[in-house]
Amino acid sequence: MNRIYLDYAATTPVDPLVLEAMQPYFSEKFANPSSLHSAGQEAKKALTEARQQVATILSCTAQEVVFLSGGTEGNNLAIFGIADKHSSGHIITSAIEHESVLEPIKELEKRGFRTTFLPVGNNGIVNPEDLQSALTDDTILVSIMSANNEIGTIQPIAEIATILRDHSAVFHVDACQSLPKTLEGIDLLTLNGGKIYGPKGVGLLYVRDGIKLQPRVFGGGHERGLRSGTENIPAIIGLAKALALPHHDNEIASLRDQLLNGITSELDQITVNGDLAARLPNN
Repeated sequence: MNRIYLDYAATTPVDPLVLEAMQPYFSEKFANPSSLHSAGQEAKKALTEARQQVATILSCTAQEVVFLSGGTEGNNLAIFGIADKHSSGHIITSAIEHESVLEPIKELEKRGFRTTFLPVGNNGIVNPEDLQSALTDDTILVSIMSANNEIGTIQPIAEIATILRDHSAVFHVDACQSLPKTLEGIDLLTLNGGKIYGPKGVGLLYVRDGIKLQPRVFGGGHERGLRSGTENIPAIIGLAKALALPHHDNEIASLRDQLLNGITSELDQITVNGDLAARLPNN
């Protein structure tokens, strides 16, 4: 029996082009990029080039790209990295965030931080007006995902960024399911390689220039001191390559609609969770 895999929101296979790009860095160009010898400097050059490739795709500077182990670590570094610089404060998120956002914020709630979990409407989308109403003078962080990993609804990131333009709160976006169209107005953004045909166990945190985070992992001062530990060069090379792959959103959305139309034409009492227009093409 042929297996049909439909869980791409959880993880994707590694694209053959990504695997090809990674291959030399497992056993041929394997050196530590912090080493001073020529092999180490070759690895460092590959790391620098991958960081610049990612920065070009994201339209940011290479200095603003921090490589780490994936979406969970990225979200934790963003949330605790801001909170740990304050003794108290108010944090806003949505009720449908990934657990790697919800659980850190719940932990901070236990430590005395005030929290607001914004509801979503029947369409599965945060109402920007609710966010506006929830903002206070002591709001230090707003964390809203770009798109939901369960129901695929795309959140109004640009509108939220506009609301926060004149507020001191830091804006974090969990973009593991989908990149926003622009980083404008976003201070912190998390990406995960395993969702975009790259390897698992690698991701990045975009940290806008001027945003100061308290590190969670200490050691050799890697990644601007925000994430110490020898860089996973093969995975980082794979992440950079995966980000550069062409998208096939229109074709995927067409297949999605074909499936949905087939189901609704044959079965009664079908309800689709979330908005059908502001929705990821593969959901």
